[in-house]
Amino acid sequence: MIPNRKIVKRVRGQSESRSSRRSRDRDTTENREYTDAERVDMLRRTYFQSALPDIPPIEGYHVCWLTTNNPRDPIHGRLRLGYELIKTDEVPGFEYVGMKSAEFPGVISVNEMVAAKLPLHLYDAYMREVHYEAPLREEEQIYANAMQVQEQAAQAARRGGRMKPVIAEQGTSELGQARPVPTFIDQ
Repeated sequence: MIPNRKIVKRVRGQSESRSSRRSRDRDTTENREYTDAERVDMLRRTYFQSALPDIPPIEGYHVCWLTTNNPRDPIHGRLRLGYELIKTDEVPGFEYVGMKSAEFPGVISVNEMVAAKLPLHLYDAYMREVHYEAPLREEEQIYANAMQVQEQAAQAARRGGRMKPVIAEQGTSELGQARPVPTFIDQ
């Protein structure tokens, strides 16, 4: 007998190339092989990402990582907003990156982070609200407060008070002025 040599038993009727149940369930015309360029891209993402792997783009969606540890921003809140958790079989190469907990079974996750996708129309609407509309409203409020202080100073000066007039400078007068709405999704 040769040492360190494994003995392989062959079961009767077993073909030379066994296939997994998962591959038999998949449409046979679906190509699941990676090209060399895709493999190089996976290598690049693996070695140049410090904490979380980049989730490949999904047509029609913005992809991101969500935390499961923030009580002020829970996953169920994001799901109500239209986010969808990304299942491991949706993204080639991420089949083995999954949380083993019962809370989010079968989704792409790393430590406490869960991969999610959001339809682009919602992503654009949310980004417009958070990064354009809300700051514009805040600017309008700052401008209104500055104009109120300017008016109060002018009234005090007219009554003979010691308060010097307040002059709104150019930057203040530009606050709250509508600007072109930015586009938050790549076309």
